[in-house]
Amino acid sequence: MAHDKASPVESSWKIDEEYHIDEDVGFALPNPLEELPHPYDDWISIAKNLPALIEKDQLRAEVEKLKMLSIDDLQGHKSQRLAHLALGYITMAYVWNKGDGDICKVLPSNIAIPYCRLSEKLGLPPILVYADCVLANWKKKDPSGNMDILFSFPGGDCGKGFFLISLLVELAAASAIKEIPIIFKAVQHQDQDTLQKALIDITSCLRNALEVFHQIHDYVDPKEFFGILRIYLSGWKGNPQLSEGLLYEGVWDTPKKFAGGSAAQSSIFQCFDVLLGVKQSAGEKSAAEFLQEMRTYMPPAHQNFLRSLESGPSVREFVLSEGNDSLQAAYNDCVKAMVSLRSYHLQIVTKYIVIPAHQQSMKNQTPEELSEKENKGTGGTDVMQFLKSVRRTTEIALLKEE
Repeated sequence: MAHDKASPVESSWKIDEEYHIDEDVGFALPNPLEELPHPYDDWISIAKNLPALIEKDQLRAEVEKLKMLSIDDLQGHKSQRLAHLALGYITMAYVWNKGDGDICKVLPSNIAIPYCRLSEKLGLPPILVYADCVLANWKKKDPSGNMDILFSFPGGDCGKGFFLISLLVELAAASAIKEIPIIFKAVQHQDQDTLQKALIDITSCLRNALEVFHQIHDYVDPKEFFGILRIYLSGWKGNPQLSEGLLYEGVWDTPKKFAGGSAAQSSIFQCFDVLLGVKQSAGEKSAAEFLQEMRTYMPPAHQNFLRSLESGPSVREFVLSEGNDSLQAAYNDCVKAMVSLRSYHLQIVTKYIVIPAHQQSMKNQTPEELSEKENKGTGGTDVMQFLKSVRRTTEIALLKEE
């Protein structure tokens, strides 16, 4: 925490380095590494060649041949994040393989032990999380800013489109984070004009994020997403295919359950919920619990940032108490921008999960299998119900116009 001559309360409204938030890319990892030194380059080599290895049915054999490595020589946060990303990809590929139901329920110790030790060190679970596949899985392809992902699953460019659009939504919303200290100080000093301007700026960033989100249709095919990519993002919690979880050989004696990567693991929207006083806990119990659980899948620095926001002054109560129509309108616009993002997310889930699930069921599956598949997000929840609950709770935060 910064220690200056300001009051203790005021000094906490800085976005310190300890929160791992970058001025340009927000919660994303700035300029991730692409390579690891020997002997960890063996992990990178397999992770880079996943689609080909899976197609030739060589993936599991290659993973089983890997030497057991200590993580002690993985120096620095960026090296550790790259290793966590690579091991996450390898783990998902090892478990799901061709995605045709041939599932491995045991992760061999030569991967499980370093993966779990590294996860413990980073404070992340030993499964591919949003902080890996979106926030740390990117590079600039050329100086003009074109981007690519570091690792791919089968399914062609579907993963690239999905992860990069998710990242670009993060980046569009990231410029709003620097408004947060301004907002807290404005509330503290009862400075309505500054607060109103900052709320307008945040609304603009959230609207930009929605515009970016629209691009998903150009890059991600619903059939490829539902039939291929989604399989590799699925976890082993709330998943009937791995109902007992995954056994991490040499680490635990019993299988463990972890949720797959999910947009609910993004810190950015939880951050604006907290700032605007959107009480997700007022919604359905299961949705609130899921959001709290998904915080534990975020990097600890980002969890700490969300906690620090929760101890800040209530923006909503201040706006309510001032009775200033234009300030109230600026606050409401901000909440409406969050509602719009959540409404759009519901449309995306309908297009990329619900409709393809129906189409698949018509061909070859029983109604029971359909409803199971149709309703489950990669995080293991009933995704439509969850998103509707979150949107409803966001709408409730709107201040009634007199």
